[in-house]
Amino acid sequence: MLCRLSVSTRGVAPRLATRGIRNPSTSGIVRLSVATHTSSLIVNDSSSVNHFASHRLFSTASVVSDAGKSAPSSIAKNDSLPPAATKTPFVPSADRKYEFFTNVEITDTGVAVIKFDNKTKPVNTISFALSKEAQQLWKNEIQSNSSVKAVVFTSAKPGMFIAGADIYDIKSLDNKQDVIPVIEEGLEFFQNMKKKGVPLVAAIDGPAMGGGLEWALWCDYRICTDSSKTKLSLPEVKLGLLPGFGGTQNLPALIGLQNAMDMMLTGKEIRPDKAKKMGLVDLVVAPQSLQQVAIDCAEQLANGTLKPKRKPKSLPNRLLEDNKIGQYIIWNQIDKMVQKMTAGKYPAPFAIIDCVKYGLEHPKGNAKFKHEREQFAKLAATPESESLIGIFDGMTKMKKHQFGDVALPVKTVAVTGAGLMGAGIAQVSAEKGFHVLLKDRNDEAVGRGQSYIRDNWQKKLSRKRMTQYSFNTNMSNVTPLTDTNPVWQKHFSRCDVVVEAVFEDLSLKKKIVADVESLTPDHCIFATNTSAIPIRDIAEGAKRPENIIGMHYFSPVPSMPLLEIIPHEGTSDVAKATAFEVGTKQGKTCIIVKDVPGFYVNRCLGPYLVEVSALVRDGVTLEKLDKALTNFGMPVGPITLADEVGIDVTSHVATFLSNADLGARMSGGDVSLMRHMVEKGWLGKKTGQGFYTHKGKKKEINSEVQAFVKSFVAQDRKLDEKEIQDRIISRFVNEAVKCLEDEIIEDPVVGDIGLVFGTGFAPFRGGPFRYLDQVGVAGYVEMMMRFTDRYGAQFEPCDMMKDYARSNKKFHSK
Repeated sequence: MLCRLSVSTRGVAPRLATRGIRNPSTSGIVRLSVATHTSSLIVNDSSSVNHFASHRLFSTASVVSDAGKSAPSSIAKNDSLPPAATKTPFVPSADRKYEFFTNVEITDTGVAVIKFDNKTKPVNTISFALSKEAQQLWKNEIQSNSSVKAVVFTSAKPGMFIAGADIYDIKSLDNKQDVIPVIEEGLEFFQNMKKKGVPLVAAIDGPAMGGGLEWALWCDYRICTDSSKTKLSLPEVKLGLLPGFGGTQNLPALIGLQNAMDMMLTGKEIRPDKAKKMGLVDLVVAPQSLQQVAIDCAEQLANGTLKPKRKPKSLPNRLLEDNKIGQYIIWNQIDKMVQKMTAGKYPAPFAIIDCVKYGLEHPKGNAKFKHEREQFAKLAATPESESLIGIFDGMTKMKKHQFGDVALPVKTVAVTGAGLMGAGIAQVSAEKGFHVLLKDRNDEAVGRGQSYIRDNWQKKLSRKRMTQYSFNTNMSNVTPLTDTNPVWQKHFSRCDVVVEAVFEDLSLKKKIVADVESLTPDHCIFATNTSAIPIRDIAEGAKRPENIIGMHYFSPVPSMPLLEIIPHEGTSDVAKATAFEVGTKQGKTCIIVKDVPGFYVNRCLGPYLVEVSALVRDGVTLEKLDKALTNFGMPVGPITLADEVGIDVTSHVATFLSNADLGARMSGGDVSLMRHMVEKGWLGKKTGQGFYTHKGKKKEINSEVQAFVKSFVAQDRKLDEKEIQDRIISRFVNEAVKCLEDEIIEDPVVGDIGLVFGTGFAPFRGGPFRYLDQVGVAGYVEMMMRFTDRYGAQFEPCDMMKDYARSNKKFHSK
């Protein structure tokens, strides 16, 4: 069995850290936040309740696609290639005057209805071109038209208001200062709209993200639908940016300082009911009623029969937010929490704080907006923003494949093995509408899997993240089956995909292949969740080897966004396409990986783990190791991670890869350190004793462990933090580049996404390849060669690293 290390970047909306300032009126708090990420090494064991650790890590960009139609980020990506490469020039006509808007409709009562509609894309995004056209539309149709008494902004796309800004506009600017006049022009447009003196109504169905919500904030009245697709947010912080079209000023004025900071510092998505409760929207209606209700409200606002009602602040909130002393208390707590959660690695939260503070100190005039756009431009030029946008860009790219169509639409997915992995796979499949067959040995085993799924959904239900209807529907999507009841054979005869998630035993897996192939239709794809056994070995002797593929999930499956798809040499394109489509529908970011030991993510972990033991041998204390890696930007240090997920599990990873094909790259350390700990029963947090002694939430290193670890020290080299970081990270990064060199991964984008989402590689650094681009490959190779001379061949840079250093090439062109 091989184990996995994985990190959830889901929040992709982030879970909030409920800490901060108590709100006396609600017993709530200003919640500052960071995403809760889960790092775990997990044994692929269907019968065990596996242990994993939850760690806090600042969130990266969130991309959760709704059938490819929405990207909840303030920056939306239109395609995998720049639009200029394929775009056909727009030609106006009487039926369609504008490229990004339908023709303006004006009712008999003088309400102008302006509908966003990018006809060439499935989403509406705010691009530089749309901004220019909006100004022209306003000038032509509205500004001097005395018959217009009110304006409604809505979308011609059902379930899609505005997903955000077009990523290519920002990426295309070599000098990010050039964005300042563009934002200034946009702000003048919004202010010019207000000068018309007529009511402005935003009618929102679907996502209003980033610039989309900022557009709505300039309106006098906001109406949204109760659709599950409707969500409002300012998630620019996830891309290392801030709201640039007045968001840092308009949002606090509308919903209060504490609520606004919560939204902007987390990028959290606000659903309709909560949006109404907090005053972000004025009305919530059914999607079918949206346009008519918006027109009616616009008429009433124009004739004075309807007045926007702003939610009054409670007395405690007024005391906190509306005076200098209260604001001081708020800012003091926010500053402390952001510093704690980001370790100063992410500049965007601090810039957001600065802009809001500036606005409070300069409430009149346009100075606050000028300050905001200047801060936006500064952030856009930072390597942190470049890295986070690169991750977002990569996630979008990973949604596409070149394998053609699936044989038949996938409706039924069977999962063999109802342990933590199998149950998790079943859960994410059922949630997305697949009919799931969950099979295990007996009622007890499959019952544990059902309980796991039910408990997870009940938590969502209690937190109002799932409706009772969805809960019931999801439960009905799962059919439990056992080996002891032959009815499973009839059910499997209708399967489109079978995902095997049993013990890491080749003979067992090959038996399951034979059993499944004898029952399932010819188009059925067999996917193995193995994390160790070569896919080609599992496919050997199969009746339909072309239908066999690896789908390597990361545990716990419901939280982990990454999925490695591993075809063997004979896997068909149809099987690849099917695995990709299923994984994407399950909400995973899929990467294609070559069929080699460790695949990609685990393969990169091998040298990392060996170097940790080498540093212990060289006298680095356990505490210093942990601190060095968290200071680099990893979610946790290697010692804490090993304890959290189990010393036995970590030892197994290192031993397995030491016996693989990595050669000298797995040398230089002594992984027997962890094997001896396993022999002593020091398995980590689950036994109360690992490297640390765990007592409740407290942990410390006792004298017995210190003496044990000290016995492995060959010499104390008295290494500083930088060298500790460089030794561990260089082993990690070199293996990633070697994987690219050996065509284990297709390109640097895949490599970055895999290690950020698979291991928690510091998101603000963008992944191993973008990190090399930023620090310089030539200098990094020189450093590794010095390490080679000093420590041995394990630090020898791979050929590709050397080639890039000689030619001064970068892995990413932008």
